[in-house]
Amino acid sequence: MTLLTIGAGQLDEARLSSAGRASRTLHSGSRLRQTLIALTAGTRMNEHQSPGDATVHCLQGHVTLRTRDRVIAVGAGQLVDAPPERHDVLADEDSLIILTVGVV
Repeated sequence: MTLLTIGAGQLDEARLSSAGRASRTLHSGSRLRQTLIALTAGTRMNEHQSPGDATVHCLQGHVTLRTRDRVIAVGAGQLVDAPPERHDVLADEDSLIILTVGVV
């Protein structure tokens, strides 16, 4: 099974969810956690603090990460560092992202 196949199922779940999102843990180890997150167009993950060292990899679609001082556009195939400061995430279109977080 590929990430896009798993992601298609997650997007189906997100479309049925009143929250417009669905997630699935791909890996949870002693030092690393990876979560596949599906977001429908227009869905916003409210402002939150970064969990530490983290990256956002957009597999499909387009999302925007916003902090007080900057806007980070992330399109399909792009990998960015998650901002260390408080930020929110907006799905500009139906999107699949992988959040990778270093666990301390």
